[in-house]
Amino acid sequence: MTGIEIAACSPRRQTFAGKRIVVTGGAGFLGRYVIDKLKERGCREITVPRRSSFDLSRWDDIERLFEYARPHLLLHLAATVDSPVGHRNVATSFYNNVMMTTQLMEAASRHGVEKMICTGSASSYPSHAPFPLSEQDLFKGLPDASREAHGIAKRLAWIQARAYRQQYGFRCVFLIPTNFYGPGDNFDPKTCYVIPSLIRKFVEANENGSDEVVIGGSGCATRDFLHVDDCAEAVALALERYSGGDAINLGSGVEIGIHDLARKIARVTGYNGRILWDPTYPDGPTRRVLDVTRAQKEFGFKAVKTLLEGLAETVDWYRAVRATAESNSAQTKAFAKGN
Repeated sequence: MTGIEIAACSPRRQTFAGKRIVVTGGAGFLGRYVIDKLKERGCREITVPRRSSFDLSRWDDIERLFEYARPHLLLHLAATVDSPVGHRNVATSFYNNVMMTTQLMEAASRHGVEKMICTGSASSYPSHAPFPLSEQDLFKGLPDASREAHGIAKRLAWIQARAYRQQYGFRCVFLIPTNFYGPGDNFDPKTCYVIPSLIRKFVEANENGSDEVVIGGSGCATRDFLHVDDCAEAVALALERYSGGDAINLGSGVEIGIHDLARKIARVTGYNGRILWDPTYPDGPTRRVLDVTRAQKEFGFKAVKTLLEGLAETVDWYRAVRATAESNSAQTKAFAKGN
């Protein structure tokens, strides 16, 4: 059937042997890493629905997916996110996120799925919550106005998960990842987030011989960054070991200012020019770092990759991709010229 990928595996351990797993968003950035973790744990049948054949905001498409895949486990990683600049698709993003999650959870409970993992967003936290951001404070105010619709849409999933656990005994685990990054990230200048955006700026500045780079914002905001491989490991550990109803933060637990982050990326890329800041660009929440003690306590997760290691990996990957793209472009032009 078109629109589905089924992955075979060569497992090293057998945690999920014999389990059929559906991973929405499995072809995405985080999803690809999560699938690798599932394979390592013995899963031999992973179904990845593709939007071209399964629109997960439509009930009929979700029913077709469940009838075909007959999953024991469901990982809901798919999401739509409005552009970080302009927020032009905020209504579409809100609608799709709410409809996908609401209907997937309903279908999963009806079809007897053993456990569902649902990923939220750190943008759901109230704008004035105490730091570090603790799961118990998730509903003590509205999210930052710049991300309010997205934050509320993702927050609703936990309300639904608690209701379904109470009425149906349905096990849905709600995870709240911080900003994750790494090789394979989105580097589209129109839609990428802070780490890929900065890497792109500094790499291009080196290539163009620029002696200054302008970065939007004041640089004073702080964030918590988690390598995507660590994030995927946390998702797999939660699926493997945790069935509770409490929300769980996923992060590194290390707070870094955007000023410092930019300097680190400049060093990793070899950029030695000036860094200028454009304060007319909004910073978003002043601080955002998650309290990660619950994840360690409940299923033994602790981030392994340091930020400097992760940045170096990501820069190397991005440069390799650029080099390959440039080589392919040159070959295409040469072929066209010869013909």
